[in-house]
Amino acid sequence: MIVTEHVTSSMLTDPSSAAPLLRLAFHDCQVDGCDGSILLKESSNSMEIEAESQKNFGIRKLDLMNNIKSSLEEVCPQTVSCADIIQLAARDAIHLAGGPFIEVLTGRRDSVSASKKRAENQLPASNISVNEFTKIFHEKNINLQEGVALIGGHTLGIGHCRNFKERLRPVIDPTLSPTFLLLLQTVCSDPSLSDVAFAQNDATAFIFDNQYFIDIQNGRGLLKIDSEIATDPRTMPHVIAFGKDMQQFFHMFTSGFLKLSSYKVLVGEKGEIRSDCSFENS
Repeated sequence: MIVTEHVTSSMLTDPSSAAPLLRLAFHDCQVDGCDGSILLKESSNSMEIEAESQKNFGIRKLDLMNNIKSSLEEVCPQTVSCADIIQLAARDAIHLAGGPFIEVLTGRRDSVSASKKRAENQLPASNISVNEFTKIFHEKNINLQEGVALIGGHTLGIGHCRNFKERLRPVIDPTLSPTFLLLLQTVCSDPSLSDVAFAQNDATAFIFDNQYFIDIQNGRGLLKIDSEIATDPRTMPHVIAFGKDMQQFFHMFTSGFLKLSSYKVLVGEKGEIRSDCSFENS
């Protein structure tokens, strides 16, 4: 209840909260597993922390994780890990945004280190290809259909121009529809603002639905991977199916999310339960 109350409050004051909370969960799990390392503000084994990676540009809601942790410590100290909080917050964000309620498992423990270098090596690039994304998910025992559903998490939030500007000029990506291309070229007209200017991932950026899959079939894929999964013969059938059937999308997203959120978790005597999500225990 404590996690849900905090996430609900955040979404009421900031309707865009769901996207950064889901991204936080995905990015934490991608680097050495779901271990809360993305929240560390310093690390004993590295001068540069995970959150400082350019691939974590724009990462938000780290402060919310600490607020949740503080509330939990008052009720049940040294019990709920920061790694669990990240996944539980994502669960609630997805559900409150209109998506499925996912019965997320708990029991993760927190890492005692974080590394910018490991984040740079393990987080996917904004211009990732279908082949690369397939490999990443295969390593986590996530099948192709589940992987496409997980990319459907792009149904929430926005993308900054820095992540797709190469699709607009000097060579125009032919998979973009003329109207969407014009919109993006207008939004991203000033190169000096590419870290600030942004476009919505789909037409319903605050709602977890299947609009994303409808949009990318019509030339409105924001990132390279969005357009590619709509045309690659391996992934296109799943894109079409999810665009027609939202419940099928929800089912496969849930299956994929449960696998990803269980990836390389620390249990037993490994890691620790941090008292403060920003710092290792002293």
